[in-house]
Amino acid sequence: MDVLIRGEIRACPLEWLDQFCMRNFTNSVDFDDTLPVADGSVEASFRLTPERFAEGLAAWLTQRGKGEGLPVVVHVTAEPKVASDAAAK
Repeated sequence: MDVLIRGEIRACPLEWLDQFCMRNFTNSVDFDDTLPVADGSVEASFRLTPERFAEGLAAWLTQRGKGEGLPVVVHVTAEPKVASDAAAK
């Protein structure tokens, strides 16, 4: 996932994703089954749509001033699920 801040697109920093995905920061159970894994990458429950994640993250980042006075835009692209080796056998 990428963030758009002041016209610059970049991968969302892992630190921001980690903070956002903790319930004590979001106060929402929607994000309980999320696991930030790298800059711009999160593993999420099938119950959480990419659109809902982008909406929530954008609002949270904007509220915390990450957009430097402007709204933050978040672009989330769902990657196809890859079958594990165990499931493929």
